[in-house]
Amino acid sequence: MKVLMLGKYSTDAIKSISKERTKKVVKLVEKLNGKIYAMYALVGEYDLAFLVELNSIEDIVKLSIELAKLTGISFMSLPAIDVEKFDELVG
Repeated sequence: MKVLMLGKYSTDAIKSISKERTKKVVKLVEKLNGKIYAMYALVGEYDLAFLVELNSIEDIVKLSIELAKLTGISFMSLPAIDVEKFDELVG
């Protein structure tokens, strides 16, 4: 299941931005047998966008909670399907 995760930094999270923290995020996704397709820094309402693939809704919840604990960043998770699959579903 692909998921677009949009993150917002807290004041404390901004203070601890680092390459090492990014590596920990990657390891966390791998621990859940997930895959990262893309990670972007944004300018605007959200600060980060991750496109990841996980096996279940439960894994999405686990990742979101563990990311918040690890980084202090709050995430909104949006499950997504490919447009081709969407077209099949709607006929």
